[in-house]
Amino acid sequence: MSVIRPRLQAGFPATTYNLWRGAQWGVWRALPRVWDFQVVGENAVPHGPVVIAANHFSHVDPFVAAVAAERPTRFLGVDELFGRSRFFDALTYYLGVIPMPRGTVPLQSMRTALDHLATGGGVTLFPEGRRVSEWGESPPKQGAAWLAMRVGCPLVPMALWGTGEAMGLEALKLRRHPVRVAIGDPMYPAEYADRGEMTGAWYDWMTRALAMLDARQ
Repeated sequence: MSVIRPRLQAGFPATTYNLWRGAQWGVWRALPRVWDFQVVGENAVPHGPVVIAANHFSHVDPFVAAVAAERPTRFLGVDELFGRSRFFDALTYYLGVIPMPRGTVPLQSMRTALDHLATGGGVTLFPEGRRVSEWGESPPKQGAAWLAMRVGCPLVPMALWGTGEAMGLEALKLRRHPVRVAIGDPMYPAEYADRGEMTGAWYDWMTRALAMLDARQ
């Protein structure tokens, strides 16, 4: 049996866009049946190269972020996700997930992300680096800001609210709970002195956005 390995080149496999459109249609139809799902506000993810940086409460966050983005993006995911099953490996391959090793400098992963951004693509990642039970539990890493500054593309903050209650860290099944997404204004590298300042601005916006979403319920 052949092994399906993660894609480490820029772009997506040829069939990905049809797969993504079909998956987005299916998830858009499924989400309201499972959760009270809503994207709050009028902001949208721009076209062209973009880095989306979201918080991470749940296994379902990539699916929620992908639907809210309304465009295909490649996700950075820990390499522990790969090799669990042939089906999951195929899914991550066609969705263009970029494997990122824990505990070492992810040079190949970041190089792949840079190459994809250079083609006009989008990359989504979770600066907390892992799923957390509450916001602020894990200090953000600066990889998202580093990518945006290296390419000169905008970084778009995306706040995911309610996904931890919908499927928590140890949960084995989904439960009904409101899920909300807020998309921030694009953050442009030229407006920040360095990636630390940009990451701090992202963190501040996320804190306000999650508090706003919490207050709306």
